[in-house]
Amino acid sequence: MLFARLILPLAALNFTNQAARAAMGLLAPLIALEFGLTASELGLLAATFFAGYALAQLPVGLALDLFGVRRVQATLALVAAAGFALAALATDPVLLALGRGVTGIGVAAGLIAMIKAASQWFPPGRIAAVSGAGVFLGAFGGLFATVPAQAVLPLIGWRGVFWVLCGIALAVSAWIALAIPPAPARRKRALAQELSAFARVFAHPAFLRYAPAISVLSGFGFTYQGLWAGPWLRDAAGLEDEPRALILLCYALGLMAGSLLLGQAASGLTQRGRHPMLVPLAAMALLAAMQVLLLLAPRAGLAVLGAAWAAIGFAVGGGPTGYAAIGRDFPPDLQGRVATAINFSMLVLVFALQNAIGWILDLWPRTAAGGWDPAGYGWALGLTLLLQAGALLWMWRR
Repeated sequence: MLFARLILPLAALNFTNQAARAAMGLLAPLIALEFGLTASELGLLAATFFAGYALAQLPVGLALDLFGVRRVQATLALVAAAGFALAALATDPVLLALGRGVTGIGVAAGLIAMIKAASQWFPPGRIAAVSGAGVFLGAFGGLFATVPAQAVLPLIGWRGVFWVLCGIALAVSAWIALAIPPAPARRKRALAQELSAFARVFAHPAFLRYAPAISVLSGFGFTYQGLWAGPWLRDAAGLEDEPRALILLCYALGLMAGSLLLGQAASGLTQRGRHPMLVPLAAMALLAAMQVLLLLAPRAGLAVLGAAWAAIGFAVGGGPTGYAAIGRDFPPDLQGRVATAINFSMLVLVFALQNAIGWILDLWPRTAAGGWDPAGYGWALGLTLLLQAGALLWMWRR
């Protein structure tokens, strides 16, 4: 079966990607205490992952188009394994940041490679559904980084979590190299022509109109699952370790459901002649509503918070449908560069957001328990709501 041979090994690397991002939401309080980090320092540490992720985007997109999914992803999985090993061995925040940055480079093509492979081997009407199914499977990595990781944390520590991820990345590299077929033959062009294609992507009307909205939608998920959800649940919601892990599990489950169902919905709209951007727009409305709920009732109870964070995960799962919506205006041999251009824009936003939230939280004194003032988190949520409104206004005006 083509899906099993092609998408499953790529989804396994996306599993590693999701786990690498979500792990910081669980491990951040422990790391902050061990190294004595402020909120802004913790934000900068987590953001190094996304800095590596962002810096690799454009080269990775070009490499996918030139060399194919198999060669690029098998190599990048080895890079991710090296990053996890560096993080596990880190004796200070600088080495840990270096390990996180290398890991970000290694997982940089997790989603993009699935979109690229789907565009090469599946019909256009199935691209969003196939990609969404791959993201759904990869999202099990987010599950691994919640209750299961919390359960083994007392036994192996936060360094042990990184060693487990290192082993998974090594195994995935071998699987990709053995399972995925070679890339289809393509017409060779001069490197200058290949690079100039990025200019066409960034200047294209569809990219200019829709990329900001997709960046804000996916960027919220990266920012909070990648770091600030765990501290928010501790400081603003007042939850202990086990309830926090349970809420993060709800988020991961919502992300899985959104990736699968919203991908199917976008493909259904495409096959009916409707624009697939309707799906991420509806997801942004749901995300905004849930942020307002968190602002007004941060201590609403475990059931309400679990449902709210599951809904947030579901909404963020609509981000990849936007990639397919923009990509339909480009030929197949540019799909890797289109997806990485969107990812690059989104990750620059994530890097800025993770640091900005840290700076906002440091405007208030630390609490007696060592956390940050809930008022700071409220202003941070207000910032992301403002960004969503701005992205929608930009899209409407264009």
